[in-house]
Amino acid sequence: MRFLFVHGTGVRRERHDRLFALVRERLTARFPDAAVESCYWGDRFGATLGAGGRSVPGLRPRPLPDGAPYPDDAGTPDPVDAETAEWALLLADPLCELRVLAEAGWDGVGGRADWPDGPDGPDGPDDDDRDDRDDDHDDGFAMPGVQPAGQRVLGLLAALAPAPPPDGDELGALLHATGLAAGYPAALDCAAGSGEAAGAAARATGETQAREVATALARAVTAAALALAGAEADCTGAERDRIVELLTTRLGGDARFPGARAAAVLGRLALRVTTQPLLNARRGALTVGATPALGDILRYQARGHGLRDFLHERIAARPGPTVLIGHSLGGIALVDLLALAAARGAAVPGAHLLVTVGSQAPFLYELGALTALEPGEKLPHGFPRWLNVYDRHDVLAYLAGPVFPGDPRVSDHEVTTRQPFPACHSAYWKQDSLYERIEQAVAEAEIG
Repeated sequence: MRFLFVHGTGVRRERHDRLFALVRERLTARFPDAAVESCYWGDRFGATLGAGGRSVPGLRPRPLPDGAPYPDDAGTPDPVDAETAEWALLLADPLCELRVLAEAGWDGVGGRADWPDGPDGPDGPDDDDRDDRDDDHDDGFAMPGVQPAGQRVLGLLAALAPAPPPDGDELGALLHATGLAAGYPAALDCAAGSGEAAGAAARATGETQAREVATALARAVTAAALALAGAEADCTGAERDRIVELLTTRLGGDARFPGARAAAVLGRLALRVTTQPLLNARRGALTVGATPALGDILRYQARGHGLRDFLHERIAARPGPTVLIGHSLGGIALVDLLALAAARGAAVPGAHLLVTVGSQAPFLYELGALTALEPGEKLPHGFPRWLNVYDRHDVLAYLAGPVFPGDPRVSDHEVTTRQPFPACHSAYWKQDSLYERIEQAVAEAEIG
């Protein structure tokens, strides 16, 4: 008996050798008389950037023609990148700017100087702020019968029509043209009924503060509508900004008011926690780094026959029963090979047991993207026993049994590595329970 290990996507020689040494040690300890071999395919069938990455925006040669290195241009973000990052944060949490105003207010702990870049955000003090500082100061008293400025904004928000008409109203026309109309009523309710809006309005005692609350509310409603629309939204940045302007005006605010305080707090945070600025600055390097893992999968899907032929040769090269162990993409290739061969009535010689670990083969089968089988098609006669091992925290691992119901050859086994993704995708090989289950499957298949 022998074991043949087929590695997964993105693995190259150095990584393969370390991984296989571990697998061989563990299998040999349990099967001292078995041959344990590997089928390394990364260099021959793995993906590379054939044109040197010329298709990748931002990937530039190093050094420059004159020998000087490129400057590090990732330090100062482009204003468009900063704006994109802010809206990415708003789409994830539409109320985040209102939350800043509700919790920090304007004259909170430490006063105005605590705000980043000075008291009025990155653009410095504006004329309106200087004019209204006396109005903005909350001394705990209010004129009888006079509604606080922030509460007045909330009243205007509550009075907005939940379904502006698509004709004769610019806001309604924009909402319908961008695909946001369906989610707009829920977006209004989300903002109007939130504790964040109530808290921000309560702190806004002056007109300048109320204008900022109006801007934050308009951005929150627009962001919530965009988030609800998801991929169905057809909204440009200019259309989004115009919706914010129209809503701000209807809430009694000033469309040119920047909302400096919330932006000052969240602007840098957005750049840190969203991915787009990083992608813009480092896309080339990230693409090159991701090429082995992602590229191997894409290349296999387009030209997998070469790898399958190579595996067939290696399996059939030695007589006797063979246990095939495929990790990730290696498992996909083995499922394809064994199913295609069995369907032709020429099962791969010696392939008595298939073990897939962290494999996407069942998911591709459901999608109709598995080369060997159409969705709903049964595994052909001659396909060997199949043990599929997964960790529920591994997002690249899927269940085989439920998609091949009633097939006694197929079984799933859960391994708990106690690691998050992506570490769990490679953590199987040190788990004793994996090898215990393989040993059980070998006994069940009566391989000796």
